[in-house]
Amino acid sequence: MTTHTDTFTYTRDIALSPARLWPLLTNADMRAIWGAPDQDVTLETLSSDVRVGGTDHQRCGPADAPDFESYTRWYNLNEPTDAVYTETIEAGGMALGASLVTLQVTPNASGATLCVTVAVSSFVGADMIGEFKGGWDGSMANLDSLIARQ
Repeated sequence: MTTHTDTFTYTRDIALSPARLWPLLTNADMRAIWGAPDQDVTLETLSSDVRVGGTDHQRCGPADAPDFESYTRWYNLNEPTDAVYTETIEAGGMALGASLVTLQVTPNASGATLCVTVAVSSFVGADMIGEFKGGWDGSMANLDSLIARQ
């Protein structure tokens, strides 16, 4: 099967300083709050080691059948301005796709500008690209809500 790819970017001006935004982006408990794309999806962190070379393992999906697993590997952590990680999504032991995620936090007059760039590759067809995009759209909306409560 042909590998399908896409890249999408989210940019937000946020009324939090980079130092206050950073833990929302990198702490496993905080990421579990905003990482599930909608209320019908559960996200459970099985392990988390947020350091360069560290890995995270999460299970996600509908609450009654969280059949998807996410494996994150951290490559760059420059607190509080940027982070880079890869994420592989699997189901039933089969890799469905992978992404390279770059988080960039720049101070501005009102707090910070957040730029999230996601480069994705689907190993199972073009529809998986839409799943990645939809997941990130929902996660970013959740992050916006979480930030508004800070």
